[in-house]
Amino acid sequence: MKEYSQLSDEQLMSEIKAGNMLAFDTLYHKYNRRIYKFAVSILKSSEDAENILQDVFLKLWINRDNVEKYSSVRHYIFSITYNSSITIIRGKMKESRFLESLKNMQDFEHDPVNLEIEYKELEGKLNEIIESLPERQKEVYLLHKVEGLKYSEIAERLNISVNTIENHMSRALKFIRERLGNYSLMTILFAYLFL
Repeated sequence: MKEYSQLSDEQLMSEIKAGNMLAFDTLYHKYNRRIYKFAVSILKSSEDAENILQDVFLKLWINRDNVEKYSSVRHYIFSITYNSSITIIRGKMKESRFLESLKNMQDFEHDPVNLEIEYKELEGKLNEIIESLPERQKEVYLLHKVEGLKYSEIAERLNISVNTIENHMSRALKFIRERLGNYSLMTILFAYLFL
């Protein structure tokens, strides 16, 4: 492995694409601690971070032929880490015990009753903001966030392009974020990603 430690990320990736497990092992040892720490910083869980670490390098190996020749390997694996972490957070958000987990993850000064009141207030505010969206933005937002349709499915249903759907969603999310500016960051994250 010593010989491979002298290679650049791009050179290692070239070897990995050829099926070289020693190059893969070298890249793993180069980044595993940084990936783990990055995942922990997002998830606040060492167990979840360990799972992410395994997932990141498994995806890298499986998709090794799709990593562009001139793209940054470091950027690629950190992007996988971030996206996988967000997927885990989304899953936890959907669990019935999420509010309790959220309270334990953060150093809240509120008692559970106040937290529940804040959540209900935010939910009402969010619904009010969604109702005030321009009609087409609101329609696209609800089809995606509430009904869970993919952009391509929404485009087909509304007979407009996927690019137009992306523009509507981008504007709707910006509008919502701007009007939730006075709420706590964690509460905004909850509403923005999952309601």
